[in-house]
Amino acid sequence: MKNFKIKIEKSQIPWIKIFTIKPYKELSDLPKPLRYELYDLVHQIETEMIKFYNPDKINISSFGNYLPHLHIHIQARFKEDEYFPEPMWGEKQREKVCLDLPDVDDFLSILLSK
Repeated sequence: MKNFKIKIEKSQIPWIKIFTIKPYKELSDLPKPLRYELYDLVHQIETEMIKFYNPDKINISSFGNYLPHLHIHIQARFKEDEYFPEPMWGEKQREKVCLDLPDVDDFLSILLSK
């Protein structure tokens, strides 16, 4: 994974962010081989996240209005999470409840071992 770095967003839900090492602004700025590598990485994380967490939905998004460096958000969403069905940037729907999920650091360790 020499072209990307993975970060964990501290949140009630499992939330992984993938950044390009080189600061591309837009997805369309990526050279084609790197774009394919990114898509494969997103697919791998999504697939493993589904197996590990059994979420109600996976959200994948790309924003960059505040941080104009290409990065992808991958979130495991649950009907009981604070914002569901809203995006995590939306309006809070309920008070925080304990989702009793495995630690995202454990997930990341498993993911990186593959």
